[in-house]
Amino acid sequence: MSRLWASDFAYAFRRSPVAIGATAVVLVLVLAAIFAPLIAPHDPFNPATLNLMNGFTPPGTPNAFTGDTFWLGTDDQGRDVFSTILYGLRISLFVGFSAVLLALIIGVTLGLIAGYAGGWAETIIMRVADVQLTFPAILVAMLIFGVAKGITPPEYRNQMAIWVLIIAIGLSDWVQFARVVRGATLVEKNKEYVQAARLIGRTGPAIMLRHILPNVLSPVLVIATISLALAIIAEATLSFLGVGAPPTQPSLGTLIRIGQGFLFSGEWWILLFPSITLLALALAVNLMGDWLRDALNPRLK
Repeated sequence: MSRLWASDFAYAFRRSPVAIGATAVVLVLVLAAIFAPLIAPHDPFNPATLNLMNGFTPPGTPNAFTGDTFWLGTDDQGRDVFSTILYGLRISLFVGFSAVLLALIIGVTLGLIAGYAGGWAETIIMRVADVQLTFPAILVAMLIFGVAKGITPPEYRNQMAIWVLIIAIGLSDWVQFARVVRGATLVEKNKEYVQAARLIGRTGPAIMLRHILPNVLSPVLVIATISLALAIIAEATLSFLGVGAPPTQPSLGTLIRIGQGFLFSGEWWILLFPSITLLALALAVNLMGDWLRDALNPRLK
């Protein structure tokens, strides 16, 4: 641990107030989502705990009928907005992390194969990637989500909606990983350590996994961090459009869609606080990704 703390990476982190602040925001939000059942004053999705008389209670103001006070107010069903944000964060972060992991696995695997094998394998993989890049990622995700939801039996659609959302976002975001890993693999495969591995009889998959992969992970880590913010925003966009998380498992995007319907009737807090949470999360993750890019690329120092 002391060696890690004394490393150049840790030194650069300590010297960057932006990185420290962004990391602190992300940690607070992630921990709040993980421990939501312990932190949230109410379970907003348990009908037995709801009181419709608490509906539309402004932030910090005692309810006129029940006398209950809520930090961030309540929505139309009397659900505590603070509690709904904590539980919505869990869905948004779970979808974001899972989608990035899926995109990373697919992209890194295809990028390694394209860069190391070359030939027809590289041509097919990269042409598919080029075609996918001509379409906005959100449209690709909507198309995949629509097709996957269409082939899912109606009785399982709500149960499978989150997993379908993860697959849709993951399949729309693998191209960046594949392109970067392919370029790095083209450089690494001609180096002496790879030639030595071939001479001692190591197979292609073994060389890719044990020798080339560890040397191309730095840019992958940066892309994964930035892609996490994009995946969270993509999930929020899909849920806001009504084609993402189901109402029974609302994410931040779903909460924003619900709040948007009450914005012009005066209940501004239902929209404002989930929006601020989403903005803070996406901005903090993006700032972390920018700092990682600068810290792991000596040319930018």
